[in-house]
Amino acid sequence: MGKKKGGKRLGKKQVSELLQNLFQHNPNETFTFRQIFKALKFDTHPLKMLAIDTMEEMAWDDFLSKVSDNSYRLNLKTQVQEGIFRRKANGRNSFLPEDGGTPVFVAERNSMSAMDGDKVKVSYMARRDKHIKEAQVIEIVKRAHDQIVGRLRVEKDMAFLVPQDTTFVHDIIIPKRKLKGGKTDDKAVVKVVQWPDSEHKNIIGSIVDILGKTGENTAEMHAILAQYNLPYKYPKNVEEAAEKIDPGITPEEIARREDMRDVFTCTIDPKDAKDFDDALSIRKLESGLWEVGVHIADVSHYVKEGSTIDKEAYARATSIYLVDRTIPMLPERLCNFICSLRPDEEKLCYSVIFQMDDEANIKAWHLAHTVIKSDRRYAYEEVQKILEDNGVKDGTGEPAPPATKKNPYKGENANELIKLDALAKKLRAARFKNGSVKFDREELHFDIDETGKPIRAYFKTSKDANKLIEEFMLLANKTVAESIGRVKKGAKAKTLPYRIHDQPDPAKLENLRQFVSKFGYKVKTSGTKGAITKSLNALMSDAEGTREQNAIETVALRAMMKAKYSVHNIGHYGLAFDYYTHFTSPIRRYPDMMVHRLLTKYQDGARSANKDKYEEFCEHCSDMEQISQNAERDSIKYKMVEFMADKIGNTYDAHISGLTSYGIYAQIDETHCEGMIPIRDLGDDYYDFDEKNFMIVGRRHHTKYQLGDPIRIQVARANLERKQLDFTLADD
Repeated sequence: MGKKKGGKRLGKKQVSELLQNLFQHNPNETFTFRQIFKALKFDTHPLKMLAIDTMEEMAWDDFLSKVSDNSYRLNLKTQVQEGIFRRKANGRNSFLPEDGGTPVFVAERNSMSAMDGDKVKVSYMARRDKHIKEAQVIEIVKRAHDQIVGRLRVEKDMAFLVPQDTTFVHDIIIPKRKLKGGKTDDKAVVKVVQWPDSEHKNIIGSIVDILGKTGENTAEMHAILAQYNLPYKYPKNVEEAAEKIDPGITPEEIARREDMRDVFTCTIDPKDAKDFDDALSIRKLESGLWEVGVHIADVSHYVKEGSTIDKEAYARATSIYLVDRTIPMLPERLCNFICSLRPDEEKLCYSVIFQMDDEANIKAWHLAHTVIKSDRRYAYEEVQKILEDNGVKDGTGEPAPPATKKNPYKGENANELIKLDALAKKLRAARFKNGSVKFDREELHFDIDETGKPIRAYFKTSKDANKLIEEFMLLANKTVAESIGRVKKGAKAKTLPYRIHDQPDPAKLENLRQFVSKFGYKVKTSGTKGAITKSLNALMSDAEGTREQNAIETVALRAMMKAKYSVHNIGHYGLAFDYYTHFTSPIRRYPDMMVHRLLTKYQDGARSANKDKYEEFCEHCSDMEQISQNAERDSIKYKMVEFMADKIGNTYDAHISGLTSYGIYAQIDETHCEGMIPIRDLGDDYYDFDEKNFMIVGRRHHTKYQLGDPIRIQVARANLERKQLDFTLADD
């Protein structure tokens, strides 16, 4: 008789589970048959034979490896892997292998209290028939964060932190003596002093910082930063180091540089900008060519490699732009004063100076350390007005009609600005002809009052004045990247951080093709890079102004890869440039500072920098860019909920902007704010989520909700803490 288990014989399934458990809990041991039978109390012949057969199958499945004829061990090579744990609020946790393989599902009970972003070791569970592949965490290698942000709840003998992050299963316990004067409803940052283990279920923490009352604007903005482990105040010692810097533009320094102080130069930026890191100059040369200078603040002249300021800038890697504040990469004295290209002040720059004809063909160019003096600081709106006053129609891509003696251009420096605009338009047209992708995504912006409360929501679109600056920045970035990357056949290029962007994901392009075909559009998914881009651009312009425009752009964007930094150049797909880097914003981006330093060294004849070291820098900068974008997005979401909080019960026209298995996302046409209609609120039907076709379909009544559809919604709830708006369908 086989061993009875609750009156039932052990079947293959139970034997398999017992074996699996034994090997997984002893990942480094080899077991002989004899040890296995003893450990699992398999004491009958049929049971032993079943166990041997099962192990044979497990070896086939790569779960075990056969050590000898009668011994096995866990197959560590394919069974145990390190990688990143991703925790989801809905319990669909996953494990991302280090080698970039496909994510694997980890059930809550197998997650060993791993938190989102932790580096973990997992072992794969033997595949059950008709089940997805699963993994279980066997070790937490490195915690991603030891700081947690949330709202305090202080009771008679206990205090808790309710985490802002919804993926936490439990509140964090805080001993009373570690409260630092925190009170109920304060926003606080807590450091974990004890993680859960086999004995303890809870996380225990002590307070690092009280950010202020929940709902207070600054407290909330700082909480968003702290949640991503981003700095929300500037270290004193770095501020002090900046105070000691001498802006010293000495006669000796000027003598070492190309002097461009008497050429017409201006900056064009958003109206609320303080850090101007780029300026443009233009003059007509005797040869009849135009000299256009792209002048970039010479930050690396002031910030020396390895200095206190440099270390802080590297750690931050980027400035962060929340809705109501900027968290700068450099101390304020540098970014808003010394390096900022303010009007009527002499400034040190690193410049790319072009000579071009009327068609914007580049006849010659050079890179130089310069000294400049900006004649005027323009806001985009001012330049836009000058262009339009002289006959430019925005978005047509057409320059201003020629001036005549009778009808000269009107407005301050109009001749220069109009010429820059005309040249930029030639550059832009050439770029699209060359296969650049046209993505003009609108961004949600808020006007806010002095307390930080949003009073107006609107979409900011890029007009001709913005595009003017953009084209010259792209040109400068591309030109300096080519100057290092493009070498003669057989020669090796020197190390440089590139801004790279891979081709779209073929599977996602296929999704896009199927999706747009429902609206009667076509898009190419195979062929040359250029052919795909051409058809993407045609799709964008065909969809412009239609109700499905937003939906199509969203799906197309999902097919696009993310741009990142790397010393291994693969070109930039979206811009259709073979070489591209970031050179034009060293005040707010660390990679630009790295590029400035390397170019300066190479101009002085230095050898190529260490590739591996710079690749590490690139990875750090790409990661920080991603994290700060998430924080920026969160600040927009917060302001969106705050803006709608006093509009509960109002109804609006909206369109479906996203679909998931648990709800429909809708964007209000008037305010552009987005909320969700939970599936459970959709009424008396059972809905199926058709992921491939971007729609949700009712089983009984066959009601369809598709991406891009217009709907009428009512604002139901505004949850500031979770940064989410809930809508319901309005009864029409």
